[in-house]
Amino acid sequence: MRLVVLSAAVTFVLDQVAKFVVVQMLDLYGRQEILVLPPWITFRMAWNEGINFGLMANSSDIARLALIALAIAISVWVWHWVRREPHSRTVKISAGLLIGGAMGNVLDRIIYGAVADFLNMSVPGISNPYSFNVADIAIFAGAIGLVFFTGREKTT
Repeated sequence: MRLVVLSAAVTFVLDQVAKFVVVQMLDLYGRQEILVLPPWITFRMAWNEGINFGLMANSSDIARLALIALAIAISVWVWHWVRREPHSRTVKISAGLLIGGAMGNVLDRIIYGAVADFLNMSVPGISNPYSFNVADIAIFAGAIGLVFFTGREKTT
């Protein structure tokens, strides 16, 4: 389980450091947009009160607490599921990515009331209106890893 904890901790720290550097140190909160490598990569401030792409967004405290509880419940379930039987290193890392990313977004909801999203990627001629963050990438990668690598070669 050390690999799950290490993967989750590294993911959590990377997410929070990235948010601090971009949102606070580069003052994305005040500037709202920083062109990094336009249109491919732009830092665009977005406060996500819902789940991915702002789905189920609701500024009520009940909705925010429900999303916090849901993220914690899923993380606890994944933790217990991975502990029950031996899994490959890839599955353990994937579980850590998902848990660390979820906890990064939970901390944002507790501190700010919403998740700080800032990464925006587009292509010439097509403008993507959505922003995301390191935690979102980790959650997605972790979930994909769990789907594709669970049930394959299992080791302790």
